[in-house]
Amino acid sequence: MKNTLKKLMPFALTGVISGATVFGASHYFGSENNGEDFSYFTKASKNSAFVGMGSAVGDDFVKASKTTVPAVVTIKNYQDRSSQRMPDQDMFDFFFGNPFGGNQQRQQQAPKNMPSGLGSGVIISPDGYIISNNHVVAGANKLEVVLSNKKSYIATLVGTDPNTDISLLKIEEKGLPYLNFANSDMVEVGQWVLAVGNPLGLNSTVTAGIISAKGRSIDILSQQSRTPIESFIQTDAAINPGNSGGALVNVNGDLIGINTAIQSKTGYYEGYGFAVPSNLARKIVEDIKKFGLVQRGFLGIGSLDLSNDMQVAAYNQKNKANLKVGDGVYVTETTAKSGAEDAGIRAGDIVTKIDDTNISSFSDLSFAIGSRRPGDKVTVTYLRNGKPNTVSVTLKDQKGGTTARSKDDLTVTEKIGSEFEPLSDRVKTDYGLESGVLAKNVTEGGEMDKIGVVDNFIVMEINGKPVNSQKDVEKILNGYKGNVQVKYVDSYGRITTRGFKMP
Repeated sequence: MKNTLKKLMPFALTGVISGATVFGASHYFGSENNGEDFSYFTKASKNSAFVGMGSAVGDDFVKASKTTVPAVVTIKNYQDRSSQRMPDQDMFDFFFGNPFGGNQQRQQQAPKNMPSGLGSGVIISPDGYIISNNHVVAGANKLEVVLSNKKSYIATLVGTDPNTDISLLKIEEKGLPYLNFANSDMVEVGQWVLAVGNPLGLNSTVTAGIISAKGRSIDILSQQSRTPIESFIQTDAAINPGNSGGALVNVNGDLIGINTAIQSKTGYYEGYGFAVPSNLARKIVEDIKKFGLVQRGFLGIGSLDLSNDMQVAAYNQKNKANLKVGDGVYVTETTAKSGAEDAGIRAGDIVTKIDDTNISSFSDLSFAIGSRRPGDKVTVTYLRNGKPNTVSVTLKDQKGGTTARSKDDLTVTEKIGSEFEPLSDRVKTDYGLESGVLAKNVTEGGEMDKIGVVDNFIVMEINGKPVNSQKDVEKILNGYKGNVQVKYVDSYGRITTRGFKMP
């Protein structure tokens, strides 16, 4: 973990973690929006991600800079550090940077008017919607947005998605400059791009480079999500701490990516930056704006990336198998009642294509599936005993549903971001407790996570009532509106009481 963190460092003083994949533009570009106003997403030409090099590059950079700079904002993340230091605070300082300079003041409380982290964001509509990274806004109790003209606003966090490291904010204003989403499927390796953001506290900074690669997976989102999606655009445009959430644009000034992570031994620019492709980012914010949460379809398989020789070698050794390295995704298992199982896909099959997209690696699969919605149908081509087969698969959500869900449809545990297990008698004895439940599968950025609860912490009481099962938690909070008080025990046996407003 430590080696990974040293290698994959954050852009922003607000953090590192990132993730995203491109999805098939044909699925969303030009699709029906059911009356929703997403006109600001579609004004760019479908081919606007690629611009020929017939005109002078310098002129193109000036045009793109003039278009982009006014639409890129600074985001200040304010957090309450008056309470005791949370167990994950060391990780927080590493990801978000210490605004007091280094480690010498690690335990010092931040002044109330000092942000805990700084990042960037991109205005995507004239009425104040702003896209950024999830890690830029994580843990904030106040988010301040500063425009390039220095005008400041307090933003509302509309929603986040740790799976892709995308967040959506809103400020109350009209007539704002904004960027159009270009079709990131059309970007080409070698194409000129600009990165615009606020690196190292230097507001409205523009750097130039090219697209170095597409479909990169750097195995970083797994630190904040159990079902990450990674298929980054890689660029050599200079990106540094503070650029997170900023814009990666083509020479027309159209948005082709959200700058998210760098690969570096020092934590500063070494030539390798990564951006969430605009197609996926657009889908995420559409979902958040329309439904209040991300609608994600799942194929329902366990998988092995055959293009990864280390993974294949480890699998062969563990399972005494003889799989060969190559293109495709090997199915290790299918989830019960999933779309894959319903369609007859089974362990041992090798997925080679989703619709018209060739599947060479796992990032290609997450590219094609992870950005689709429950109920969407995809054509899956796979090899079984060396022979190709093609089936239609209806994607489902993790609950097995095929319809869109809103926040009102969520269970209590989904709303607060944690599941719970009863305590064993041994644990009760060890901690001297009469009641309590173990927190499990705590969602990064969820309400329980925000108050410092992580997996295996013991929740003793909710709203002053003892809890001994997940049903107890659901009974107390089902239909409840208002402030929630949680009394819990951390891994050191310390008892803490904190709260949140029921979402």
